[in-house]
Amino acid sequence: MVNEIVFKEELAPRIKLIKVRNPIIARKSKSGQFVVLRVEEDGERIPLTLIDWDPKDGVITLVFKEVGASTKKLGELEVGDTIHDLVGPLGNPGEIMYYGRVCIVGGGVAIASAYERARRLKDVGNSIVAIIGANTAKSIIYREEFRRLSNALYITTDDGSEGVKGYVSDALTELLNSGERFDLVYAVGPVSMMKAVSEATKPYSIKTIVSLNSLMVDGTGMCGCCRVTVGGKTMFTCVDGPEFNAHLVDFKELEAKLGMYGEEEKLTLNL
Repeated sequence: MVNEIVFKEELAPRIKLIKVRNPIIARKSKSGQFVVLRVEEDGERIPLTLIDWDPKDGVITLVFKEVGASTKKLGELEVGDTIHDLVGPLGNPGEIMYYGRVCIVGGGVAIASAYERARRLKDVGNSIVAIIGANTAKSIIYREEFRRLSNALYITTDDGSEGVKGYVSDALTELLNSGERFDLVYAVGPVSMMKAVSEATKPYSIKTIVSLNSLMVDGTGMCGCCRVTVGGKTMFTCVDGPEFNAHLVDFKELEAKLGMYGEEEKLTLNL
């Protein structure tokens, strides 16, 4: 059955991995793209990055954190249940090519997306240095996968319960200050994290790509909800992105937009 959940796993508290049967999306997906889904007919549209896809079995992999009413409902679905609708793949694929020495930076639930990109870049011969971080050790996901894949792995936690106490941007800054250089830095995670990574690499003129998580409704550029300013120009994350040159993104504007509906989200969650 299309959109049937065929596998489910809890990776960390409130962080779930599901595999969903959708042969068309599985056949057409590429790195960096995403889907938009609704758990039920009158539900909210949720954009989620594609973590993996298997054209042969017709299955896609999604990882999400239960942070609001809609993601909580998604997390309540079990193997055998069906997601009401699922659209994708959406967005522009990321560049998978040989750069040389690449630093992959992932924060929180987006560590899953960081791992997907690290795999693809490793496959074409790049040397991978990974920095992953979360608020606490229990929220670190894909650590063993990154250890097997990376030439070097650095872990940070806000509370110091694993790795170095601090943020991923701190670890990156320390590497750069010590003389490390990269041909590409790819970062995905909270906006504040991506902003800090961009600020760390800009003085060194290191090419830095971020995958943005703007507010989104239809995912096709029609609603205009996902507008971002990049290089002084208005862009739409869903059709022009979701990946952009970090040094050109107006992160201050993006942070303001993401916080617009905070109170409404809390009210919905408590209903």
